[in-house]
Amino acid sequence: MLLWQKGKELYRDMPWRNDTRPYYVLVSELMLQQTQVPRVIPKFEAFIAAFPDEQTLASASLAHVLMAWQGLGYNRRAKFLHEAAKRVVNEFEGRFPESAPELLSLPGVGTNTAGAILAYAFNTPAIFVETNIRTVYIHHFFNDTETVDDTQILKKLNETLDREHPREFYWSLMDYGSWLKAQGVRNNTSSKHYKKQSPLEGSIRQVRGQIVRRLVVSDCDEQTLRRELSADGRFELALSGLLSDGLVRVTAGRLHLTK
Repeated sequence: MLLWQKGKELYRDMPWRNDTRPYYVLVSELMLQQTQVPRVIPKFEAFIAAFPDEQTLASASLAHVLMAWQGLGYNRRAKFLHEAAKRVVNEFEGRFPESAPELLSLPGVGTNTAGAILAYAFNTPAIFVETNIRTVYIHHFFNDTETVDDTQILKKLNETLDREHPREFYWSLMDYGSWLKAQGVRNNTSSKHYKKQSPLEGSIRQVRGQIVRRLVVSDCDEQTLRRELSADGRFELALSGLLSDGLVRVTAGRLHLTK
């Protein structure tokens, strides 16, 4: 595990910790949804190299953004990020939102993501919960409880939060939760909000990814796409979902990624 030192504390080395500008934190938070840190780090670095700030991302086409997002899956996250950058640039005039209500107005930003941005980017003592935080608090405060609601964890978190150093407090929580998992602590099934990620193999999500990867290469008609992918019954659902989400469009009978 790579570590870096700040004061007397040690933290895992991550690019969005070395530079906590809010745009970096937003990108990392959306990438880290459903994706592990080791996979995210190289994708984050490549994405930031291509889109170093909100203005660059907002001015790019969605197709370009989806190309850079390849390998992370859940392409709607890329669309949300693209739309959030546009809103920061156009509606907030380039000023990144610093309050919870403003952050919650950004596409793809929910209560916990907004809390993470407030804590990590602005060092604000926000209260939020995610997987590693659940692991720590269930382990220490609710280990004998069969079902734990996030409201219980949030109450305990509010009582124990280091309000003078919220950024470092949450970094420590995240790293400690990761360490507990590495030691075999698997208690998130006790959480009322726990949802096991469905396998990629054989899923509609898998076909959605295949369609996007093919359209990154070039536009094509539906018949050609279906033939090249040797698509089964999932194809219709996958394609209709991509069209509904606005990730894919049809122009003159040809499918293409949204520009």
